[in-house]
Formats: sequence, structure tokens, C-alpha cells
Amino acid sequence: MGKIFMKGKNGHILYEPGQTLMETLLQEGVFINNSCNGKGTCGKCKVRVLEGYENVYSPSEQRLLRKEEQEENIRLACLLVPEGDIRIELLEEETKHEILTEGTIPQFDFSPEITEKTVCIQKPGLADQTPFEEQIKQQLDLPEMSLSTLRKIGKGEGLYRAVTHRKQLLNLQELPTSEKLYGVAVDIGTTTVAACLVDLATGIELAQAAVINEQKQYGLDVLTRITYEIENPQEGRNRLRQAITASLDKQIRQMCAEAGIDSDSVYEITISANSTMLHMFLGVNAVSLGTSPFAPVFTAGRYLSAADTGLKTAENAVVYLLPAVSSYIGADIVAGAYVCGLQRTNRRVLFIDIGTNGEIVLASGGRLLSCSCAAGPALEGMNIRSGMRAAEGAVEDVRLTPEGAELNVIGGGKAKGFCGSGILAVIRELLKNGLIEKNGTLLKPEKLDDSDWRKKFLQLNGKKREVVLAPELIVTQSDIRQVQLAKGAILSGFYALLKQAGITMEDLDEVIVAGQFGMHLPVESLTGTGILPKEVGNRLTYVGNSSKTGAYMALMSGSVKREMEKLAKKMEYMELSASQGYERLFSQCLQF
Repeated sequence: MGKIFMKGKNGHILYEPGQTLMETLLQEGVFINNSCNGKGTCGKCKVRVLEGYENVYSPSEQRLLRKEEQEENIRLACLLVPEGDIRIELLEEETKHEILTEGTIPQFDFSPEITEKTVCIQKPGLADQTPFEEQIKQQLDLPEMSLSTLRKIGKGEGLYRAVTHRKQLLNLQELPTSEKLYGVAVDIGTTTVAACLVDLATGIELAQAAVINEQKQYGLDVLTRITYEIENPQEGRNRLRQAITASLDKQIRQMCAEAGIDSDSVYEITISANSTMLHMFLGVNAVSLGTSPFAPVFTAGRYLSAADTGLKTAENAVVYLLPAVSSYIGADIVAGAYVCGLQRTNRRVLFIDIGTNGEIVLASGGRLLSCSCAAGPALEGMNIRSGMRAAEGAVEDVRLTPEGAELNVIGGGKAKGFCGSGILAVIRELLKNGLIEKNGTLLKPEKLDDSDWRKKFLQLNGKKREVVLAPELIVTQSDIRQVQLAKGAILSGFYALLKQAGITMEDLDEVIVAGQFGMHLPVESLTGTGILPKEVGNRLTYVGNSSKTGAYMALMSGSVKREMEKLAKKMEYMELSASQGYERLFSQCLQF
């Protein structure tokens, strides 16, 4: 075994011969940016080699690393296979991310399915020896009791507090007790996980927790994680499940500690997520979601015990998974559509949750049409030369002026890269100032006079054109193409649904934007880049994290759960690639 020493850290890590540096670091829980799951395509997993490795740069490293980086002995961890003891310096630490936890909550009737009732066990006598279990079942109208609740019957006769979920007894406690009923609502996103602890009697949120999805070490998008499951048939599925359940356990413990309650008082957990995350949370085979014809194993909403899901916290809890529609219209979109009232509106409303995929729902004429378009990770700051997540140091808005680039940076410190809204703002500014042609090609620097203030933003890297806002903020032609592909995918999805419904963009009464991306997104960036036509700019509404809001509403109301299940069955899914003329429509929508 060889040893890996890290600058600024004590001790060393042992590694098996043949392992890449990335594999070893991830196994040891060391943060390393892993956007492409070690495929050597994203160029994010940079480390500086201080001693012990002098192999020539691979073609991929030469393509992804600047000349100055190579001169500083910076390498890609996913392509570096140590051959002896090695000393490295990590170039990036995990930063604090801004995660959207809030959303618009419409009015609804509170009717939690977790209830409590006082039951009385009568003192037995020679003339009446009715078993304690039967007395409880009769009073609560229960079909059966579990062994765990039987064990909670103390001396027998007396008053007990019974906590039930529908026809199931979850807990039995001798009175008096001061314990209350609590629940947790969760949005499991591909990138982030947001949760809240709720008092079921009042609906008040007592604590919130938001983290990056721990599955990130296996890839930043669902298809990369599905590929990981395919490539690791023995352990991949279980690792993906454990990553998310362990993270959620930690969030629940954190929120309970903050609120000063025992996690055993959490009796229900409602979970909203896209279809892939739902499959991976349960450890269900997700491979079919990533291969044609993209059939899910399940879509129905379902109740499970916390133990069945692999959760180790709140062992008394019932877990409810919100319903999905298809492989790419998940419970998060059903939740969003419900929160926005699409199931009962008479207006023409377009709803979109923009992320790695752009999921769209159109309400028109009593129909709910839906589709999913592969926007790619560019709008979340990935697959971009200077891209990053929406964390401290990320540029979220840009203005190009004769004096230079004005940057709006999350956290207000030094700019480290562009998050999704930041890269979109750059494209918007380049288009506004005539530096990008309609086909997406950057203007040649030589076409501008030396006196033209715009010229200072353009440079040639060999024969490749680039935009430079600062030494660490470079936008390449490839970056523009990534955004262009995302724009084409989303806009073509809009038009395909509108065509299916027989209406036009001008007929829309409202366009609703949901999700993390909208948190940092000005209207002018959506319309200025052509993702949406300018004429709908005054009809845009932002609703925040509607997936988590939907999970909260389901937690607080059994009728909401039933209505969401009906809504999911009502939504029609349209496969864009199978629709007539879609390829031509997509090509047209690529134009800026």
C-alpha cells in the first residue's frame, strides 16, 4: 500500500495500488469536486501535486487544464493513479451553499393523519378478563397491534395516550405525558435536500435543515448516478441509498436537537423528490429510468415504515412518498403543480421547475400536459469552465459596462466562479452588447476596433475565443454552447406543450418558475437569453421550493395526499423525442 499526504492535514491515507486519487479520497470522506463521477470530462477535481508524481499529462488533462495550471503541477484527481507515496494540496474546500427552503403556501385544511386519543384499560376481574390488547383495539377500532406496542402496556389498568396513523397504532404511553406530535417534510433534490420539523398540532415549522445531497460523490446528475449503479451492480445501489438515508437521519437529529425534542416524537415523514431520487432512496433498481424506454419501477404514492426505508432516526415514524407521473415527471413536479393550484385553475398556466432537467406542466382547457427536457447541468453551474454551485463566492448576476464587469457575488466576497444564474447573466449581457451572434458564436476580437470598450472582454486562447471577466472568470465558446443547448431544450418543451394544447405563448395567463434556480434568477435573464419570449416577462411568478411546500401540505393533511394522488393520475406525459417535428423545433429554439 502507498501513502497519500495532504498539505495542512496531519497523518496520511493508505491506498490500494491501481486506485485513482479520487477513489481513495472519496472512500476516506475527503471532499473533492466530482461533477462527472470520475469520467475525466468536467475538469473540476483539481489537486496540486507537491511530491511523488511526475507522469506526463494525459490528453484529457492537457485539454481541461490551462497552461499555467500545468506549470504549477496541478492534476485531475480522477486521472491520477499514484504509484508510490505522494504529497498533494487540495485546491477547493466544501463551501456553504445557499439552499432554497421556502416556498409559497396556499390555504388548505389541516387534517393530519397522525392523531392521538386517550384509551382506558379496565382493571380485570374474575368475571371479566378481556385482554388488554382487545380493550385497546375496540376503543381505537384497530385490526391489530404490533409487538412493540404490546410491550408498552405497563401495569395494565389505567389511562394511556395512543398515537395512531389511520388504522395503525404507532405508540402507547401511560398518562400523564407531556410529549407532542411532530412530523418532518422533506424535498430530496438531485443537488440539495431540504427538510423542516413541524408541530402537527399547529403546523408551525420549528426547525429547518438544508444540505447538499450526499450522493454528489457518485455524480452531480441523475444519469451519472444511474451509470454508477450500472457499473457497480453489487454495491452501487446500496451505497446510493445509504448516502441519502444517512444524510436525512443527520438532518432529523439536527432539527430535533435545535427544537429540544426527542426524535422518537417524530411520527410521520413525507418525502417529495424526482423519480430517480425516490427509487434510490428506497434502494429500488433505478437502471430502467436511464435506459430506453425509461420505465419506472413505481410511481404511486406509498406508506412505509421508517425502518423499511433504512432510516435509523424516528423509528416510530410512518414515511409517505408523494406520487409521481413517470420517470421524468416526479413527485416534486406533482407537488409543485398541486401547490400552484393547476388541478383546479380555469386559466392557462405554464409551470416549470428548472434544474438539470426542465420539468414543465401546462394547464389549459381542463387538461394538464407535462414533459421533461434535458436542460443539462449548465444552468446549475456545472459543465461550465468557471462554473460552480450556488455557494459563497459564486457570481449570480453580471453587468458589462465600459468600466468593466460588475459582479454580484453570493456572500459578498471574492468571486470564485459562476453559478447557474451567473452564467445565464453573462450570456444575457453578451447578447445585449452584441458579442454573441444569433447562432451562438462569439464575435471575433479582430472585428472590434481597439477603441471599442467591448473588446477588452474578448481574448483568443490559441484559436479558441473566450470571454474574460477576471483571471478566474472565463467563459468559453463551449460554455455558451452548453447554455444554448439548455435554452433550446426548455424553449422547445414550452412550444411542444403549447402546440399539443392548441394555444400560443401569447395565450398564457401566467408562467410560474419553481425551484432553486429561480432563487437567483432575474426575469431579464430568462427573457434576455430567449429561454422565455420577452412578451411573457410581465406574467412571471416565482413560487420558491414548491416541492418541499407540497411535502409540508401532505404532512399536514390526509386529503391533500389523496388529491395529489388523483392529480398525478390526471397529468398527461408527453415524450418530446417521440413528438412529430420535434427535432426541427429544437433546432429553431437553439437560435438566440
